[in-house]
Amino acid sequence: MTVAFCFISSGLSFYYLNGSSQLIGQVECASSNIDINNDKNVPMRLRMEEYIKSLQQLITKEIESLDGKKFKFDHWVRDQGGEGISCILQDGNVFEKAGVNISIVHGKLPEAAVQQMKSRNKEIDPSKGPYPFFAAGISIVMHPHNPYAPTVHLNYRYFEINNEDGTPKTWWFGGGSDLTPSYLFEEDAVHFHKTLKEACDKHDVTFYPEFKKWCDTYFYLQHRGEARGVGGIFFDDMDRKPAEEIFAFVKQCGDAFLPSYVPIIKKRMNMKFGKEEKHWQQLRRGRYVEFNLIWDRGTKFGLQTPGARIESILMSLPLTARWEYMHVPEKNSREKKLMDVLKNPRDWVA
Repeated sequence: MTVAFCFISSGLSFYYLNGSSQLIGQVECASSNIDINNDKNVPMRLRMEEYIKSLQQLITKEIESLDGKKFKFDHWVRDQGGEGISCILQDGNVFEKAGVNISIVHGKLPEAAVQQMKSRNKEIDPSKGPYPFFAAGISIVMHPHNPYAPTVHLNYRYFEINNEDGTPKTWWFGGGSDLTPSYLFEEDAVHFHKTLKEACDKHDVTFYPEFKKWCDTYFYLQHRGEARGVGGIFFDDMDRKPAEEIFAFVKQCGDAFLPSYVPIIKKRMNMKFGKEEKHWQQLRRGRYVEFNLIWDRGTKFGLQTPGARIESILMSLPLTARWEYMHVPEKNSREKKLMDVLKNPRDWVA
């Protein structure tokens, strides 16, 4: 068994990080011998690692063809165990900032993280730690230039806490995908949700309504009394079905990303806009920053992890944002229409 690895060649820009950044040439990822679809004898941790690497390649290639600018591929190594590849596109033709990151980390779980997991009903005794852990995930955020084009977010992850012999003590999957427009186009929200529902329904027809509601609850700025966007799906601590079934579901959702978002961005990226629309977009991005830094559980976990790569954790933040004192949208405006939906989430798929 081998996992995907990288070698010097022609292809993608690549930076190797081990305490400092060093440009070492061009890389492309070689295919591995892991059959992620059929070989159930391969540990789940390796299969998830292989899947997120292949998904990262697929998505970056598609977005590069759409934007016309190349991602910077930044390979980093965590001294305490693990590695990742951060793919960042800034000041592109379509995207102000886009990130497609993967991380595969392992080590000893810090006490703060153990306490957080215990509060989520995980059968973990903090007094018997520190526990060996493994985590693999892919995280995507794309902030377009055009105010009419929505921001999109995706994250799928696998986490396990191990016994001393390396076997899983407990494990779970989590993730989801959601859409954050500055201006509401109802047909975009319908398309996004419909695509995710189709992915969910292939595995369990109860998943979409449950995870849609969970998304509306999770991506909510409590201090503002409004949702971050028009939602999508979200789930966490998913271990109620066999790992094989959940892994198949996660792959289905990950594969649905491009069909859910690319048709929307193609429709909106060249629409004409003015200063007022750009101004409103910057205010909405301020809300995005607030949620990620105050409420997002993944961001807080990352910041608590020793040796975590801060640049990768904060890649979700937009390149620019704005805050104004007591800004209120005008009555009957397009901005007010969005706010009404953010304060009263809708069911986008009948």
